[in-house]
Amino acid sequence: PTTAGVMASYASVGDLIIAEPGAMIGFAGPRVIKDTTQAELPPGFQTAEFLMDRGMIDAIVPRNKMRDSLINYLDYMSADVPKAKRAVKKKVS
Repeated sequence: PTTAGVMASYASVGDLIIAEPGAMIGFAGPRVIKDTTQAELPPGFQTAEFLMDRGMIDAIVPRNKMRDSLINYLDYMSADVPKAKRAVKKKVS
């Protein structure tokens, strides 16, 4: 879950945005937005599922599956990097 400055800066511009099921994500909490705008908010507003339906989240992954999912995503995203370069980066890290 993330709100405020994190969401207003680097968290929302990543190449891959992953959330946990039911996570609250947004610039301000729903109560603040409702009080400020005086608008009725839709059900599930600012949950990971709501944002995924609208294209802001790429995947929703339960915490116990996060490690394996991250490995798969990183393998996929680095597929065009020659294996020799990946091996050098692993030794340096």
